[in-house]
This record gives sequence, C-alpha cells and structure tokens, in this order.
Amino acid sequence: MARPSVKEQIVEAGMKCLLEKGFNGVGVQEITAAAGVPKGSFYNHFESKEALGAEVIDRYATTNPRRAVLRDKSLAPLARLRAYFVNLNKTLLDSNFGQGCILGNMSAELANQSELIRGSLVNYYEGWTAALADTIAEAQAAGEIKSKTPAKELAAFILDAYEGALLRARVERSNAPFDRFMQLAFKQILI
Repeated sequence: MARPSVKEQIVEAGMKCLLEKGFNGVGVQEITAAAGVPKGSFYNHFESKEALGAEVIDRYATTNPRRAVLRDKSLAPLARLRAYFVNLNKTLLDSNFGQGCILGNMSAELANQSELIRGSLVNYYEGWTAALADTIAEAQAAGEIKSKTPAKELAAFILDAYEGALLRARVERSNAPFDRFMQLAFKQILI
C-alpha cells in the first residue's frame, strides 16, 4: 500500500485536530505533530491554517461516506432520508455528545472570521442541501411526501433544523433535541 503524501497526512491530521479542538484551539505545530511531519512541511502545501481549514471542508464534502445511504436505491426515498439522519445521530451518540459536526463547529466558530472558510462552508451546505433535495424530490414523486413545498426548500429547512438540533443536543448532552427533530421532520413536515 502506498504511503500517503505529506499533504494528505496534514489534511487528515488537520481534520482530526479541528474536529477535536476547533479551529482556534489548535495550532499549526500541533497539526504537523499529529501528522508526523516537520512544521516547515505545512507551508510547502498550505499558505495558512485558514487555507488548510478550507481544504478540510472541501475534502470532507467530497469524501463524506455518510451520503451513500441517500443514493441507496434498495430503500424507498423516505426510508433513505430517515436512515441518513439516524446514522448522523449515531456519530454524535458514539462520541458521547463530544464530537459534533465539523461543519457546524466551523460555521459557528469561523463564519464571521474567515471569508475563505465561509465560502467553503457555503459550498458544502449547498451540496448537502442538493443531496437531500434529490431524495426528497424522489419521495415526492413516489407519493411518500405529499407536501407541494419545493424539495429544495424542504431540504434546506430540514438541514437547518437538524444542525440546530445537533447543537442543542451537544449543549444539553441529551438525545431529546434529535428525537424532536426526527418526530417533527418525519411525522409532520415530510408527510
């Protein structure tokens, strides 16, 4: 098996460090130490920690395996949506409410600090909304969702509600916000 490139090592370590400690809670030295590379190597690949943050978001957007369930045609569209959110919540529960979502974390921490990272986040949320909208549109076409609200609007609202529930679940260290999200999303909104 080929050894990962130095850039890949830095991106992987950066993703882990940023998720664990947040953007402002970790420095380049800590990221390069976690990657097992000299600090000088960082600047051979990234202009700044901000550039690494944008790369982490862009990479997460293209490599996130959780979206695969949204494309799993062996399940009905509404079942795919439900499985997708249950799977997302499992990640939170597995981390004992500590990990959260790197996108939500970076959104809260950096949206007003960095235009570069804010732009990457905007792109990610647009792609995430589109993936949900595609599945919602399939569910509407199959008659599983009767709402005439455009799929993109439903998807944006569901995503907004989920991110809020995730944030509150972390604060309260309780699954109750997620349970409310699932109950309202799948019993009152996506009907």
